[in-house]
Amino acid sequence: MQKTDERIGRIEAALRDLSGHKRNCHLCPRQCHVDRERGETGYCGVGTIPIVSHSCIHFGEEPCLSGYYDYKENVKTGPSLSGSGTVFFAGCNLKCSFCQNYQISWHTHGSPLSCASLASVYLRLQERKALNINLVTPTHAILPILESLKKALEQGLHLPIVYNTGAYDSYETLVRLAGVIDIYLPDFKYMKKDTSRRFSKASDYPERAAEAIKEMYRQVGDLDLDDTGNAKKGLIVRHLILPGCSDESCAILEWLAAHISTRVCVSLMSQFQPCNGAPDRIGRSILQEEYDAVLAKAEELGFENVYFQPFPFRSEDHLIPDFHRDEPFYWEGKE
Repeated sequence: MQKTDERIGRIEAALRDLSGHKRNCHLCPRQCHVDRERGETGYCGVGTIPIVSHSCIHFGEEPCLSGYYDYKENVKTGPSLSGSGTVFFAGCNLKCSFCQNYQISWHTHGSPLSCASLASVYLRLQERKALNINLVTPTHAILPILESLKKALEQGLHLPIVYNTGAYDSYETLVRLAGVIDIYLPDFKYMKKDTSRRFSKASDYPERAAEAIKEMYRQVGDLDLDDTGNAKKGLIVRHLILPGCSDESCAILEWLAAHISTRVCVSLMSQFQPCNGAPDRIGRSILQEEYDAVLAKAEELGFENVYFQPFPFRSEDHLIPDFHRDEPFYWEGKE
């Protein structure tokens, strides 16, 4: 991890370089060019003030980020009993048609927070023994996030920072985050333009995500764990297998092996459930043979670090939250 003074210096430099986006926003590949300072909002639906939907100690991430959770017994287990200090930001520059967090990505459910208040959220999560600060859907809110991180670092924040994104990120923005972000957690969603256009209205997603993930890997490299198995730094590439799209999932693995490394940590998720009026083409759960085909491809290509989910993913274990509740995830309040 970066020393505090050095990280603050990098944040200040990033804020200087990116300040023009407040008046002419092209932080992400949507290139909306809206003037947020005059109250305009682009595709993400959010202006200059970030909207936070929820913050919590979260156990639904990969074990190296959130420790271990026994869903059957509904208790925390494993070498670390602390979870990920997760902050969910409302709005999204992708708005996938099947998003399980549609209440916040599409409907921007949440409360606006000042940078000072957001810094306090990080510090409270640290006080609760969070393993990291996990910024969920940060792309469109990166300017206030940087400002709030600076304030929190000045007040003693020392946890690894996780950038949890759909990977529809601008290379030009990501370059400014070098030395600020410790762990990148992108979801490489699609390899085909037709699929990304159909489900996320972003036909350029494959090339933008590939470019972004290359830059993330350049900055942080392979996953680095501490003595208790918790992530300190590195890249984890997530991929949610979609119904009828296992060939595309395999193509993503082939790209990662060829252009990143077979040492990179890959998280292959079986948890897809139709949400938010998902199109008929993907209006079902994935099949056992679809998930097995993707796992087999990862083994064939020689990936050394793979997270996988149990199959079938039981409905009682499902991680779809309800952000209209005070505690969207059922494990909350059970610390």
